[in-house]
Amino acid sequence: MNAIILSTLWGVLMMYAGFATSNKKTVSVIAVLGVIAVLVSNWLEFLGLPFFNIDTKGMLGYNAFGFLFNAVTHATLLMYFLLSAKEIEGSSKTPSDHYALIFFITAGISVIAGFKSLLMLFIGIEIISIPLYVLAGSDKSNLKSNEAALKYFLMGSFSTGLLLMGIALLYGDSGTFYLEGINIGIGFLTPMKTMGMVLLMVSMAFKVSAAPFHFWTPDVYDGTPTVYTSFMATIVKAAGFFAFLKLFETAFGKVHAQWEVLLSVIIVLTIVVGNVTAVFQQSVKRMLSYSSIAQAGFMLLGVYSMNLMAKQGIILYFAAYGFASIGLFAVLAKFKDHSIEGLNGFAKKQPVIAGSMLVSLLSLTGIPLTAGFFAKYYMILSVLKYGNNLWLVIIAILGAAVSVYYYFRVIQAMYFKDEADATVEQVGFSKSFQLLMVVNAIVLLVLGIHPDWLMLFL
Repeated sequence: MNAIILSTLWGVLMMYAGFATSNKKTVSVIAVLGVIAVLVSNWLEFLGLPFFNIDTKGMLGYNAFGFLFNAVTHATLLMYFLLSAKEIEGSSKTPSDHYALIFFITAGISVIAGFKSLLMLFIGIEIISIPLYVLAGSDKSNLKSNEAALKYFLMGSFSTGLLLMGIALLYGDSGTFYLEGINIGIGFLTPMKTMGMVLLMVSMAFKVSAAPFHFWTPDVYDGTPTVYTSFMATIVKAAGFFAFLKLFETAFGKVHAQWEVLLSVIIVLTIVVGNVTAVFQQSVKRMLSYSSIAQAGFMLLGVYSMNLMAKQGIILYFAAYGFASIGLFAVLAKFKDHSIEGLNGFAKKQPVIAGSMLVSLLSLTGIPLTAGFFAKYYMILSVLKYGNNLWLVIIAILGAAVSVYYYFRVIQAMYFKDEADATVEQVGFSKSFQLLMVVNAIVLLVLGIHPDWLMLFL
């Protein structure tokens, strides 16, 4: 509850900060202080020191899993603000408005972290989605940005309609919106409950861009200003997966065997479509968009198995994927040319930035000694512990092998292309930005060596 209230209040503060000062750097500093305040308040509530005691009638409730998810989200958001402050400041005449929208989204994510009722799930998703439509179309002079906002709005509205229909069917069958009440009432799946469950699964698959409901993702991510693409593809996507896992574990845990077949089909399609399509992309930004679909397939393995190993792995996955992608997008946001050829010879021009990008790319690939390796390892291990599903593990490993190709194309361009033919732009990177990129890389390496430091909180 600390995080929800404080995020909302800081969002309101950011709205008025634009009136109080015209200095964009001051606005960014206020935003960074806000994230730190929200992170600390969430941690204090985890230690048993809530600032607010509000009776939510059992619709919200936090456990260690929810608090840890919030902490990872806020830490990732802090890194995002530090790396992307300059681009956020340049994205609008009044960046305080955009910071305010991001804080409101953070409040929605905190609602998702503690929802125990389908009503709170719906409210949390809408609080996240509506500001995102605005951020996607924030570059009003760019036709691609306008197209991205429209596509995102239409697809988001459609998936929300499916979510509401599923909620209505479940309420009609069970007579309650509470997740535990729905699960307790499941003796066998009635037709109405089955349809409600399937509609919820399809809706959540839309939200996390899982195949075959992924088709909006590449165009929306590509058209959205790069600085906000990284936020959508990491922090917002993590919230969708947390909601997916918590919803199906709490409401449909008793009938896991009935829906695991449908989910396994979605997982296979997501891994195959995401990886195969990413191979043919010439734009780094679009390649990362398709690879985010493939990464979604890996994260869905945690929803499929739903054991302690899955929970530990998915928290680590949020951190590994979030920090790696935010680092890459922060560099891409400074380029006009997002093609892979645009990075030819980049390591010779900017060795520090290229080295940090190298760690991020290796982590996304799942190379040992990076956080991405143990994230994928725990996802695969959770499926093996769940039961006899070796075929699903084999497909996931093959998908990870394919991802090596397109991630290493970027590494090859940076390190092994002839500098004489380089088209790399003369982009300026400040000392502070370089330092932050190094810190970002260190976080990925530390989590790759000691993932237990994060997961022991569960």
